[in-house]
Amino acid sequence: CFVLQLYNFGETVSIVFWADTWKPEGFFDKIEKNRQNGMHTLCLLDIKVKEQSLENLMKGRKIYEPPRYMSVNQAAEQLLAIIQNRRLQGQETGITEDTICVGLTRVGALDQKIASGTLHQMSAVELGSPLHSLIVTGTMHPLELEMLKLFSVDSSSFENNAFQRTT
Repeated sequence: CFVLQLYNFGETVSIVFWADTWKPEGFFDKIEKNRQNGMHTLCLLDIKVKEQSLENLMKGRKIYEPPRYMSVNQAAEQLLAIIQNRRLQGQETGITEDTICVGLTRVGALDQKIASGTLHQMSAVELGSPLHSLIVTGTMHPLELEMLKLFSVDSSSFENNAFQRTT
């Protein structure tokens, strides 16, 4: 099913939906650490099922919000926002807009989709209905890179960019 070598994956992270008053970034640090070690990161994307609004929770009402499933492009947008915020604080990040990522949806189903491209490209990709996952790549073997080109949203991102460290 997939093109990245399994033994090259580091710690898995969960990317959660942000709220107006809560925007955790801890997962970003783990992704950076994995990349520093040359490892890929599997990012599991948030799902909100049978969640109550703060108002309904406080009033004791058993009224639930509609289910929400984070998409690859939402996760990519959050990662890009963290990169921008850290740059504004004068920090360099180990992840950039040009970091190669892989979007996965409905893996194992007949209608599964795989798309690869830069983090910036992933922020615009539409992979359809849930469930979605995102992989942020680390150091890639040349064969991994060649296989990812087969799923590229824009092959020029692989050819015009000297972004990727390979073994």
